[in-house]
Amino acid sequence: MILAGWLQIILVFAIVIAAAWPLGIGMARLFTRAEPLAFERGLYRVAGVDARKEQSWASYTLAMLSVNLLGFIVLYLLQRVQYYLPLDPRGFAGTSEHLAFNTAWSFVANTNWQSYGGETTMSHFVQMAGLTVQNFLSAATGIALAVAVTRAFARSESKTLGNFWVDFTRSTVYVLLPLAIIVATAFILLGVPQTLQGSVEATTLEGAKQAIALGPVASQEAIKQLGTNGGGFFNANSAHPFENPNAWSNYLSIFAMLVVSAAMPVMFGRMVGDMRQGRALLIVMLVMLGAGAAAVYWAEAYGNPLLSQFGLDSVANMEGKEVRFGLAMSALYVAVTTGLSCGAVNAMHAALTPLGGLVPMFLMQLGEILPGGVGSGLYGIIVMALISVFVAGLMVGRTPDYLGKKIEAKEMKLAVLAILVLPLVILGFTAASAMLPMALSSLANSGPHGLSEILYAFSSGAGNNGSAFAGLNANTPWFNTTLGIAMALGRFAYVVPVMAIAGSLAAKKKIPTTLGSFPTHGALFIGLLIGVILILGGLQYFPALALGPIVEHFAMLAGKTF
Repeated sequence: MILAGWLQIILVFAIVIAAAWPLGIGMARLFTRAEPLAFERGLYRVAGVDARKEQSWASYTLAMLSVNLLGFIVLYLLQRVQYYLPLDPRGFAGTSEHLAFNTAWSFVANTNWQSYGGETTMSHFVQMAGLTVQNFLSAATGIALAVAVTRAFARSESKTLGNFWVDFTRSTVYVLLPLAIIVATAFILLGVPQTLQGSVEATTLEGAKQAIALGPVASQEAIKQLGTNGGGFFNANSAHPFENPNAWSNYLSIFAMLVVSAAMPVMFGRMVGDMRQGRALLIVMLVMLGAGAAAVYWAEAYGNPLLSQFGLDSVANMEGKEVRFGLAMSALYVAVTTGLSCGAVNAMHAALTPLGGLVPMFLMQLGEILPGGVGSGLYGIIVMALISVFVAGLMVGRTPDYLGKKIEAKEMKLAVLAILVLPLVILGFTAASAMLPMALSSLANSGPHGLSEILYAFSSGAGNNGSAFAGLNANTPWFNTTLGIAMALGRFAYVVPVMAIAGSLAAKKKIPTTLGSFPTHGALFIGLLIGVILILGGLQYFPALALGPIVEHFAMLAGKTF
């Protein structure tokens, strides 16, 4: 751990905040605009959408579920019949039923978990028309839902939350698409391939011939990062030099992953008419993300005590790290990809120390809120904020309200229902997999590390993250099916009660803030929210974490490994 490493991390955060602030304000203006632009009107006319007609929370949610179900069906079919589709220069066959099921839910749910090697499994057509398209649509879904939840606080006695089709279109056309074009162009200039050629042949130092896979990488890489998708063109994701060729592309990747998610709380503050509220949420997100990066940086810089027998106990754990970019940037990348619901680096996570691996696992289990997936991070942390003000308000005898909306029993029941989705899915499937021989046969390691591999997989799936701990052969009927179900539940079973909360709050009359109201924008609220997030996460997951990475850590200190 050196000063230069800390300065690198601080610089990234500073640049992200500087860009996220105006972007968030621009997004607030976009989603509060009443009249559609001429280009929008043409799209709505073709689609048969009445942009002036708003929807209740139930109608809004059903529209969201319908478009995502359709996306799942289309992507599933594309994979199954890809051999008969164009742009397949390497002649890949269709994928198996269970792999197609897993991958379709993965990209629809903004998880982008990969049980396959992209360059050896998917044709260019499926990568572009299937996976890349869903990278846009899943991110646009998250933004639209966050906008709807924001309107619940901005409106008073309203039966509607906006129009999903309008929010969905604007998210894609005016936010994600322009940013993706800019970032993809920058990636191309930095050396990321963008071609329809299938591969090139190279001669190795030994004189052998090797086929090096190519394809439309930059275009997929851009929306992968901006939409906090993960799921790269290559199996190793952004650890692959064609996806992340140099230090500048690494900085751009981290920036792209953070900027839209960081802009969401700024948009929230602007739309509700109180920028202090958005600033408070953004501070919580970045403080906890920074703490996660610092913990990974410390754990990996401390090194592996098992090497002490070779006299190397002072050496940092550099196995699997991006030595090109340094330990600090590797630690930040790990924290960002897991705090953002973006499994953009698979190879690196497998080589973490036990405590270094615990941090990203825990960040995923919190529910993608630091700052989380595009859109989902905002509505996820708002659920935590509602729980915080309700509990704190009752404890100190103040009115449990947030932004002028009373938080009552109905909202709390729905909030608890939402936060229970992840632990039930993660721990339930982990427990089942730890007992079934057909699941255990997929493990490359036994003992605590094997448990961590399973726990990480379902944390990544249900948390809509998509990174892998490696050592687990997930391309089996059991794991492809259960992880697919976990990804679908982690995304859509979570958001339905959240939208019900939004509908309930929108219908309430806004009450003026009084001395009896709990303050929700200062240091007290920031500390309270951080505490509630950590306590809830600890209560839900600590037993499983203690049996996995924590036990493995102390075993490693004792000179043993698994």
